[in-house]
Amino acid sequence: MKELEMEVSSVSYPGRGIVVGKSEDGKYGVVAYWTMGRSAGSRNRVFVEEGEGIKTQAFDPTLIAGDPSLIIYNAVKVLGSNTIVTNGDQTDTIYDGMMAGETFAESLRNRKYEHDAPNYTPRISSLMNIEGGKLSYKLSILKSDEGNPDNTLRHTYTYDNPSCGEGRYIHTYQRDGNPLPSFEGEPVKVTVKGDIDEFTTKLWNALNEDNKVSLFVRYIDIETGKYESRIINKNE
Repeated sequence: MKELEMEVSSVSYPGRGIVVGKSEDGKYGVVAYWTMGRSAGSRNRVFVEEGEGIKTQAFDPTLIAGDPSLIIYNAVKVLGSNTIVTNGDQTDTIYDGMMAGETFAESLRNRKYEHDAPNYTPRISSLMNIEGGKLSYKLSILKSDEGNPDNTLRHTYTYDNPSCGEGRYIHTYQRDGNPLPSFEGEPVKVTVKGDIDEFTTKLWNALNEDNKVSLFVRYIDIETGKYESRIINKNE
């Protein structure tokens, strides 16, 4: 198991990232999502609350250029006992699919990586379920086959009974580069330490100062389903 802050800070540009796990005391399901950016367009974002979820929003609407769907989307939605967190508009795809009776994996069958050649940024998604005093979660990544856009690789990872103080971390890019290489391997097992404020502060500080944009963290009480959230935006 890797120290989360060390793992995050070891790469200057992991891109967008998701961490899901259980708090040290076993009381909370923990989920975090962040955005990073190298271009002016990617950095022109903030997280804002939208009902029980959050969405990305342009900090300066006059700077929007290109396809806004890649940077403006619902990042978090809640469906009953499920919390959906993703790095793109597939949040809505999962939500709509599950509303129609599909599973998490089934809802993503017709989606693929982002249309931002030559990077072909992976779509990373998570689903946390808290029901009957029990926590489980899933992670998914849709990516090109080492830069080959003709083959979409679809991986789903399921964690039925996660241990206390432990989470899984997945991100879009393995490291900085041009083009940016996609994440490789299974989601990384990482530590989940501290209360929501300590966890949020340490994670935000671990992200590369030049490239970090926004961070969202939510702690959900496994017994009651009540939650607390934190949002940090570099653009204020």
